[in-house]
Amino acid sequence: MIRLLSIRNLPQSVLWILALVVLVGIAASLYSRTAPAADKAAATTLPAKSYDPVIRLPNVTGKPVVKNGMASSAELEQIAEAKAKLLARPTPEWMPKPVLDIPEAMAADAASMKAYNEQVPGTDSKFKMVPIPGGTFAMGSPAAEKGHQPDEAPQHEVSVEPFWMEEHEVTWTEYELWALNLDKQRRKFNKTETTERDKVIDAIAVPTSPYQEMSFGMGKEGTPAICMTQFAAKVYCRWLSAKTGRYYRLPTEAEWEHACRAGKSTAYSFGDDPAKLGDYAWYTENSDDKYHRVATKKPNPWGLYDMHGNVSEWVIDQYDLGFYGKTAGKANPLAPNTKEFGRVVRGGSWDDDAEKCRSATRRASEKDWKKQDPQIPKSIWYLTDATFVGFRVIRPLRTPTAQEAMKYEVDEDQLTAYKDYVMAQANKQ
Repeated sequence: MIRLLSIRNLPQSVLWILALVVLVGIAASLYSRTAPAADKAAATTLPAKSYDPVIRLPNVTGKPVVKNGMASSAELEQIAEAKAKLLARPTPEWMPKPVLDIPEAMAADAASMKAYNEQVPGTDSKFKMVPIPGGTFAMGSPAAEKGHQPDEAPQHEVSVEPFWMEEHEVTWTEYELWALNLDKQRRKFNKTETTERDKVIDAIAVPTSPYQEMSFGMGKEGTPAICMTQFAAKVYCRWLSAKTGRYYRLPTEAEWEHACRAGKSTAYSFGDDPAKLGDYAWYTENSDDKYHRVATKKPNPWGLYDMHGNVSEWVIDQYDLGFYGKTAGKANPLAPNTKEFGRVVRGGSWDDDAEKCRSATRRASEKDWKKQDPQIPKSIWYLTDATFVGFRVIRPLRTPTAQEAMKYEVDEDQLTAYKDYVMAQANKQ
């Protein structure tokens, strides 16, 4: 071809160019005759806006109006706004009734609370919930405690209501039922009819597909799920509540520390001696630079495993250095979220030393936890560099009202980020 386009072969070059023009014209003509039938579905406008009485999401069954293969910005904005409004609805307002009757999961008061095994309907997934008595405890640590940090002061008394807490961190088996949409895929594979309840559950947002294997080679069999944002953990709780009909959420910082201490005022739930930590936790001295299967160390006095070490755990609160000075004597304290980073994780991890696994240790999320994320904008679902962060769920004895639940669920900052992300991803969410 280079030879033909040389000066010596100019006449032949002209003939080649003319031939190419004719061929392109023929191809374009053929495409114009056949493309409309194939593209009709893609070019179809959305149906008139209607609302499902249960989930109040526009019933969008076709694709948005498209031009040159791209959804119009107006339609994307409409869909993003509708999805954000759905996500903003507090769970108790629409949560279905329980599918499975679990007598141990029912209690009239704290005295009648028992441990129970939650079964995720339609799956083989089970996990144990342990009763945590309410009460007053000293939050934070005294200045004399080895490893004490300024953000753990002043030590102050707070009170929390009774709740159940998962006995170990949420595992990959539990988490990926939602995160990889395995529950919906199972119904499709088994050709199971989609019920009205399924439609409500399917309307809950799910993450975009991960760009790589998210255990980073540490394995998924019986191990804690990691690398999720606090937003992702909150939406998982929303899905779990819808699946089971029982209200699950993340713990507050006060609830988490109360459960971790298990009635103790020492640095760890087993005492003050860090030499004993290896019996209860996976941390830098014994972890071999990776997390481990849950519940393989000793539990704390209330039956909770891995509260020290293995993976740090999301709580709801914003990291606020001055918050402890404002909450002495308060009931159910909670530092509201106002920004993406600086959200609290607790408990230390496989990558931390003993002092960072104490009951009072606090850590704030950082921008660098998304450092390797290749997406623009960066994902609202994944923390590519937080291979030490996971979570566990709680269930309050008293299901909150819709108004009360709003402070525990997806917050305004997260809703805005979600809406923007849906727009940026052209509604691939």
